Amino acid sequence: MAETDEFDRYYNGLLYSVMRWDQLTAFWEKVDVDAGWYLYAVGQNVPDEPSSADKVQQFTREMDALLRREHHEDYCAIVYADDLDAPNFIKIYDPNHLGSSCGSSSMKSSVLPGWVMSQTPPRELEMLGVVTGQRKRWWQTFLGSSA
Repeated sequence: MAETDEFDRYYNGLLYSVMRWDQLTAFWEKVDVDAGWYLYAVGQNVPDEPSSADKVQQFTREMDALLRREHHEDYCAIVYADDLDAPNFIKIYDPNHLGSSCGSSSMKSSVLPGWVMSQTPPRELEMLGVVTGQRKRWWQTFLGSSA
């Protein structure tokens, strides 16, 4: 229960946005791939154990490519972390399912991230919508591939 409380503290706590694409490039370099990251695709099974350093490195590389390819803006602003210099918790919003994640909408809290990277074991986040087949295939391909 304490781990769930810690996850919720991070999930609901103050997070800082990676605003620009050049900041995202620098941010990925600050992620300690050996730190024991749980990689969670919201709407899929919650991971039981942290991913290997190679898998974390592969995830950040592939996630960077996906975000740059599918977020058709000249800014990033869909990656958030507890600490931009030494992150322990990262929320990554799906560029194809942003809804009202930005701004001051009353719906803001209902938009879930597409992915969570956490050094604390995650709990299941309830999806209100449907995870698209494309995202499920991307995640299954990622999980099935070796780093």
